[in-house]
Amino acid sequence: MKIDVFSSYLQSQVAHPAKARETRLAITISREVSAGGRTIAELVAQRLTALEKTPPTTPWAVFDANLAKQVLEDHKLPPDLERFVTEDAKLTVEGIVEEVLKLHPAAWTLVEHTTKTILRLASLGHAIVVGRGGNIITARLANVFHVRLVAPLAMRIRHTAEYYHLNEAEAVKFVKEHDHARRRYVRRYFNAEIDDPTLYDATLNTGRFGFAGAADVIAQMALQHRFTDRLVPLI
Repeated sequence: MKIDVFSSYLQSQVAHPAKARETRLAITISREVSAGGRTIAELVAQRLTALEKTPPTTPWAVFDANLAKQVLEDHKLPPDLERFVTEDAKLTVEGIVEEVLKLHPAAWTLVEHTTKTILRLASLGHAIVVGRGGNIITARLANVFHVRLVAPLAMRIRHTAEYYHLNEAEAVKFVKEHDHARRRYVRRYFNAEIDDPTLYDATLNTGRFGFAGAADVIAQMALQHRFTDRLVPLI
């Protein structure tokens, strides 16, 4: 997300106290590697801005890789901790030693901070949170629409190879490792399976819809969701 849009989003929240705001729509996007999560999130923000005629004072914002910076800012943590605010739960020897020596907060503490930040952003609305178990964290918020993006493995490998300039073997390794890391993160910290369909309002195959088509569908469904009462599952 562009820095100017991100700054505008944060400024709008300060300018409009919680009591003065109507409940705004928010979206979480869970995705397989190279299924288009980041690109589609940006397209959805554009679609909803146009459909809602969203004023510049209350812009839509996408929180993906930049979420780590927001977590550190929210909880007054030093910028050099950004590398530890990751979407993984792998416990390396280096990480364990550094936690024991208190060189950085424990992984569970960082996840707790991330959870609080996601809840705050989703509650404010006009936010699209990509990954980090956002759908589970915000499951009880009625204003949030939850999407899972999937795509055929061959397509995801091809996209990964093209985007990161990898050969096929490297792309296969990248996709499998990152898919596993995301699954491990959700399983360890939320005791859930990332591909459990009951955790989402919709699951889309971007191999069939395409990125632009998926964005159109998500925007329309999310707007309908806003005006529909629903039962929120206990998770």
